[in-house]
Amino acid sequence: MKAKIHVTLKNGVHDPQGQAIGHALESLGFDGVGDVRQGKYIEIDLVDSTEAAAQEKVAAMCRQLLANTVIENYIIEIDG
Repeated sequence: MKAKIHVTLKNGVHDPQGQAIGHALESLGFDGVGDVRQGKYIEIDLVDSTEAAAQEKVAAMCRQLLANTVIENYIIEIDG
């Protein structure tokens, strides 16, 4: 079973990396680029027998290590 985790900054949290990416895209001639938000993507292989158990385990991983829940949101996808 594979867990796919997308971690992004919450709305209202300043994103200097996203701003730098946006400015770089503009300087490369890409017009029409609005706000850019940067995040991270994590894949974890799991050996849990059920999707519910995997979801619960990965949510605990996110809360304890993978995401700073004060300033970040996370979305978990489980592929069985």
